[in-house]
Amino acid sequence: MIGIIDYGMGNLNSVEKALQAIGERAFISSSPEELMNADRLILPGVGAFDDALSALNRTGLAKLIRQAASADIPLLGICLGMQLLLDSSEETKNELPSAGLGLVPGRVVRIPAKEGYKIPQIGWNSLVKTQESRLLAGIKSGEFFYFVHSYYCSLAHREDVIAQCEYTAMLDVALEHKNLFAVQFHPEKSGNAGLAILKNFAKL
Repeated sequence: MIGIIDYGMGNLNSVEKALQAIGERAFISSSPEELMNADRLILPGVGAFDDALSALNRTGLAKLIRQAASADIPLLGICLGMQLLLDSSEETKNELPSAGLGLVPGRVVRIPAKEGYKIPQIGWNSLVKTQESRLLAGIKSGEFFYFVHSYYCSLAHREDVIAQCEYTAMLDVALEHKNLFAVQFHPEKSGNAGLAILKNFAKL
């Protein structure tokens, strides 16, 4: 059973429908007690970093995520859900970077500007796999996935990076760190390739 973490900021129903399409049982919940009974967890996310952290802290779900990480429960972050796992983010209402969950070393930074490119990146882009991983098993470099983001994860350790994409620079867009997995793109909106990633996660 896969628990989808509901903190008020995510494509919850889209993720649930994608899991159902591959034959997986899933439920959406904002209850830390219910979610700790799941075999795997998904942290989706759409919106601003500060607002998301505030919601996670207010509801007790930040504590749940940390408990799941320490208990070796597989967790998949999607889009903003990936960014929340890191140490800090430049996407903030304050002068200083906002603190993240601190589960994966790295920081969230704005996509650098470049002539001819629009920010946010919205649409399809291809992956460049940087190493083999359980999450991207069967996925080849060059496969396309759907992105919507203005900020990206700059990971501190190259061994955590499992894929990048080229936009205005080479951006880290997928990670594997112990029992934590995450992608900047939306697998639930990325056709068969996205469903293949969700299948890999469900098999962990």
